[in-house]
Amino acid sequence: MGIGKKVLSTILCASTAVTMLAGCGGGSSSTASGSKAGSTPTTTDNIKIGVSIWSSTDVLGSQCKLICDEAAKALGVSVQYVDQGHVSEKVTASVEQLAAAGCQGIIICNSSDTEMTSAIKTCNDNKVYLSQFFRIINKDNSADIYKAATDSPYYVAAVHENEVENGEKLVQILLDKGDRDIGLIGWEQGDATWLGRYEGYQNGVDAWNKANPNDQAKLSEPQYAGTSSDGGAKAANALMSADPNLDAIIPAGGGGDPLQGAIAAIESAGKTKDIDVVSTDFLPDLGDRLANGSMAGESGGHYCDPLFSFLLTYNAVRGKYTGFEGQFNDFKFPYLFVSSADDYAEYEKYFVDQLPYTDDEIKQMADMSLEELQNVASNLSIEDAKARAEGTKTIADDAKSAS
Repeated sequence: MGIGKKVLSTILCASTAVTMLAGCGGGSSSTASGSKAGSTPTTTDNIKIGVSIWSSTDVLGSQCKLICDEAAKALGVSVQYVDQGHVSEKVTASVEQLAAAGCQGIIICNSSDTEMTSAIKTCNDNKVYLSQFFRIINKDNSADIYKAATDSPYYVAAVHENEVENGEKLVQILLDKGDRDIGLIGWEQGDATWLGRYEGYQNGVDAWNKANPNDQAKLSEPQYAGTSSDGGAKAANALMSADPNLDAIIPAGGGGDPLQGAIAAIESAGKTKDIDVVSTDFLPDLGDRLANGSMAGESGGHYCDPLFSFLLTYNAVRGKYTGFEGQFNDFKFPYLFVSSADDYAEYEKYFVDQLPYTDDEIKQMADMSLEELQNVASNLSIEDAKARAEGTKTIADDAKSAS
């Protein structure tokens, strides 16, 4: 693939001043039968996929762009990005802009379910296929929007992580390290990804307290930081001021920038050794931070999530996947968890020094059924990427069954 460590590091380091995100889940499998909605199937040499993303230049966003660009190159299609900053009116406008630019498919990381009402309508009106990445529409809280997606012949899938499980595992890292007084930083109150993680943090603390009545832990009410490093610093300072006994902080996400601000605030307060930090969305210097103690653990490595959204949408555009109306494709993607410098060194070798999928593997994935593609996604891990790089397993092996 020719993506060397220096190239990727340059992209990631240049991103630290820019904003946004959290990463963000199976349901119906489907190469469902039925005619492809819209026009005659498009040949691959004129397919254009649009990407509506919070930022294509921050820590996580630049990784997402890297893998989507690689997929576009491998498959011989074009790609167009719109950075919408997770500002609602910009999110909805981005879909209109990409549809007007001739994209036959769009992948989107929205900031709230409500934006999907407009996004789905725009795609229906323009006969453009639509998939989410890092996101899913909440079936219970947004029933009407979920139904609109289910009823749409152009809504392809939601590719997302299991955020509740993510929150539970991150809290457990802190509890295992002896932390009991945990401060919480969120980014956007109504965001479905944030709400899933929040539920997981609470579940983890509740389970601990039930099992350990004489060793209780507590989780603060969230301080909201938006998606900026300044917001993260202010939130961390507020938590430290309110509770001098704080021994851990969870910046829930926001693309990496709120986490960086929170770490800087903790360092400025001279509390790096006193306050453990876990979060989601790998920083480019995570290995160093795990070694020096400024990070206790992190979930991430999920920048291939939009790759699968890209492949699903690509296959809808070319008519390989059809019959979306009447079903909701819920496509889950795993997080990777690291809690030591050694863990990160292995991740760095197979996800930073090189991409975890080769161009040839991406081409093979594009020819798989939706079920096979879900199996490939479910199998992704540091061990999986290592085995494929060393030739002891193949992408076809991953497609056979979920891990």
